Amino acid sequence: MITTKTPFRMSFFGGGTDFPDFYRKHGGTVLSTTFDKYCYVTLRALPRLYAYDSEFVYSKTERVNDNREIEHPLIREAMLWQNVQHVRLTYDADLPARSGLGTSSAFAVGLLHAIHAARGEQVTKDMLAREAIYLERMLCRESGGVQDQIATAYGGFHRIDFEGEDFTVTPVRICPARKAALNESLMLFFTGVSRVSAELQTAHQAALEDRTAELCRMRDMAREATALLAGQAPLDDFGAFLHEGWCLKRGITDRITNGYIDELYGRALAAGALGGKLLGAGGGGFLLFYVPVERQAAVRAALKELKEAPFSFESEGTSLLLNTGNKLDI
Repeated sequence: MITTKTPFRMSFFGGGTDFPDFYRKHGGTVLSTTFDKYCYVTLRALPRLYAYDSEFVYSKTERVNDNREIEHPLIREAMLWQNVQHVRLTYDADLPARSGLGTSSAFAVGLLHAIHAARGEQVTKDMLAREAIYLERMLCRESGGVQDQIATAYGGFHRIDFEGEDFTVTPVRICPARKAALNESLMLFFTGVSRVSAELQTAHQAALEDRTAELCRMRDMAREATALLAGQAPLDDFGAFLHEGWCLKRGITDRITNGYIDELYGRALAAGALGGKLLGAGGGGFLLFYVPVERQAAVRAALKELKEAPFSFESEGTSLLLNTGNKLDI
């Protein structure tokens, strides 16, 4: 039996510049981190005594005799690609799906990690990131960028640069006290609205050519924010950067935000937040704010109808939580 544990991510700057159609022409940069909320994938061999070949348990349960019958696109394409047979697979997570935290990509990374581990194969985080990109973008034909697969595989605070057909991952060097202060100044709230990211990503991709100037600025902000964190500038400047980035992002398409999200954002700023953003493709999910500690109670009160999700940065990336050591014949 294998269980993998893969963190979710929050992207601070550069979202949209990780779309191949953009970074092949202009280069892209994303600044992101993973945090201590995870998805868990358990994979074990299914004895050939049942009336079905394989079982998959996520928000629903599927039992099939042929992998082509699987309804979940990502599971179906992964099972067909890797030629996996006779398994029981379960998925669980600390946070809701479709919430802007890279949950789909974390699942892809964790699933591929579990398959390789079950076969006794050694894999690197770079290999898992690239395989997850191929699975989601090529096999599943989902629109979108490629930062999530990289971030959730590698883990930690990273600047990801995209150039040509490749990417590089560079850890952001922040002194522990400054990193802890940043973590303490960030507040995460669930709007209660889940949405299908692929639909929003399609709209985002369609706007790339018309929003080149805005995306180039978002790319540059990711680089500037990296320097800010590694340097000695006041951390409150990070909050102002977030606000500038949000203003840019909401102008990419009219589907990024809506009246309800704008109202919540305005209330948070009026209560003392210095900046923030809606994580992910937009339309719902989680709101992230930079709030000086002394103003956090006021922001919490201003958003009292939302559920807060306290978190801590993590640096491990995808990992094996359980490995019974028995190689599975799958």
